[in-house]
Amino acid sequence: MPELRLEARPRAELSARFRWEVPSAYNIGEATVDRPAARHPDRLALVEPGGRQATFREVKDLSDRLAAWLRAQGTRPGDRVGLFLPQSLEAALAHAAVYKAGAIALPLSTLFGQDALRYRLEHAEARLLLADRAALEPLAAAVPEGVRVVYADQLLELAAQAAPLPTPHPTRAEDPAILLYTSGTTGRPKGALLPHRTLIGHLPGFWLYSNFPGEQAVYWSPADWAWAGGLLDVLLPAWHHGYTVVAYRARRFDPEEALWLMERYRVTHTFLFPTALKLLRGLGRVRHNLALQSVHSGGEPLGEELQRWSEENLGVPVNEFYGQTEANLLAGNSFRVDPIKPGSIGLPYPGHRVVLLDEEGHPVGPGEVGEVALETPDPVAFLGYWQNPEATRAKFTGPYLRTGDLAVMDEDGYLWFKARKDDLIKTAGYRISPFEVEEALMQHPAVAMAAVVGAPDPERGQRIVAFVKLREGERPSEELTQALQAEVRRRIGRHAYPREVRYLQAFPLTPTGKIQRFKLRQHLEEA
Repeated sequence: MPELRLEARPRAELSARFRWEVPSAYNIGEATVDRPAARHPDRLALVEPGGRQATFREVKDLSDRLAAWLRAQGTRPGDRVGLFLPQSLEAALAHAAVYKAGAIALPLSTLFGQDALRYRLEHAEARLLLADRAALEPLAAAVPEGVRVVYADQLLELAAQAAPLPTPHPTRAEDPAILLYTSGTTGRPKGALLPHRTLIGHLPGFWLYSNFPGEQAVYWSPADWAWAGGLLDVLLPAWHHGYTVVAYRARRFDPEEALWLMERYRVTHTFLFPTALKLLRGLGRVRHNLALQSVHSGGEPLGEELQRWSEENLGVPVNEFYGQTEANLLAGNSFRVDPIKPGSIGLPYPGHRVVLLDEEGHPVGPGEVGEVALETPDPVAFLGYWQNPEATRAKFTGPYLRTGDLAVMDEDGYLWFKARKDDLIKTAGYRISPFEVEEALMQHPAVAMAAVVGAPDPERGQRIVAFVKLREGERPSEELTQALQAEVRRRIGRHAYPREVRYLQAFPLTPTGKIQRFKLRQHLEEA
C-alpha cells in the first residue's frame, strides 16, 4: 500500500477526490516499523527524555526479535497480550511485536487500580502481561491466575537473545489487532475490537489535523498510549509516515514541564487534551522558543478565547477533532485549508460519511439536533464488542454506526457538539464510567447506595461528583470522604476518583428503581 499523503487543498476538494485504498493483506507492525525502516533506516523513530533513543532500523530489529520471542512463548495469532506500560521504548516495541506476531494488543493504563486491571485481563482472557514493574508490583493481587507476567525491564534482553522473526504474520486488513476497553454508563466497560485496517482509517484525519507535515516531523503528546488518543492519534500514524515520536508522560500533567520538553526536543506536532491546554493558559504568556506546526485536541469545544490564546502563545490555532474508540477521527479542523469556527468540532474528514440521525434512524437537516453516525463500511470502524454481540448490534442502525453523541450540522457542513445521549463522564481527557466508580464506592462498608455524575469544570471539562447514601448508623465526615476517594483511587485509578462527595438521605428514583441522574445534576445546578 502506498503511503497516504494528502495535498493542502480545501476539504471539499479533498473529499471529492478521495478514495480508500485498503489492501486485503495489511499488518500494523509492518506498516509502522518495517516500511519506514526501509525508507529511512537511520532516522530517529523514538526519543526518551532520559537519553535513550532508537532509529527505525533498530526498532525493526528489536520488534522482529521480540515478535519471535512472543511466538516462542506460545503466543498465537488472535491471542490477547496485555500491555501495562507507560510511554517508553519498551511499550512501542511491544505494540509492534504483538502486531507482527499476529496477536491482539490489550493496552492497559498504568493509572488503573486493581479492580479495573483484573476485570480487563479476565474478560479479554489474556494469558500474557507485559508490565512496568513499578506500576504492577503494588497491584500484584489483581493479576488473575494463569496470566504470566513479564516485566518491561526484561524485554530488551529477551529480544536480544531471540533470532528475528523472518516476516510478520500474514494478517488480513480485517483481522483483529487491538482490544481497547471503553467505558459505558451501564454495566462493565466494553472491549472495542479494532482491526489492522483501523490505522488506515485514521490517516486522512491525522494528515489534516497535523496541517500537512513535511518530510520530517517530531510528535509528542501527554496522552496515554493505552487509550485511542495517544496510540491511534499520535504514535502509530506518526510512525506510519516515518516521523519521530518523543515518549514521555508524567503521572500528572505539568504545564511548565510540557513547554520545556516541547522546546528541548523541537516538537513540531502535539496532541494536547483540553485540560492540558487550559493548564497551559493558566501560566499566562508563553516565552519558550517553540517549533510547533500543529496543536490538535478533542473531547470538548475549546471556544474562541482559548483558540486566540493558543495562536498568540503556541504559534498556531488548535485543530479540534472528533471521534470515539469504536470509530475515531471522523471530523475535525485543519486551519491551513479551512477556516476554524470556534466551538465547532469541524468538518468530516475525507473518506468518512458522517450523518446526523433522529431517534428512528433518519437523517436530519442542517440546524437540527441529531445523533452523530458513521456510514459503514469504513476502514476506521471497529469489528464489534468483545464477547458482546448484543451491544454490537445495538451500536448500529442499518449501515450506520451510532456514536451516542448529539450534534448539529450547519449549512457549511461544520459539526457542533451538543451533548451525550448517555451519562458518560469526560474529565481531563479520560472517559469515565459512572458504573465503575459507583461499584468501587459500594465496596466501602459505610456506603448503602452511590450515584456518580459529571459536573461542569473550567479546567477538567467535567469533574466527578459522587452522591452517597450511608448505611444506618454511619455519619458523614471529612475523614469518610477522604476514605471514599482513596477507595476509588485504589480500585479504579487516580484519574477516576470523585473530586466532590455529597451525602443524601434518599435518591430520586424511577418507578422501576433506577437512579434519575438528571435530577442529581439539577441538584448540583441549584446548589
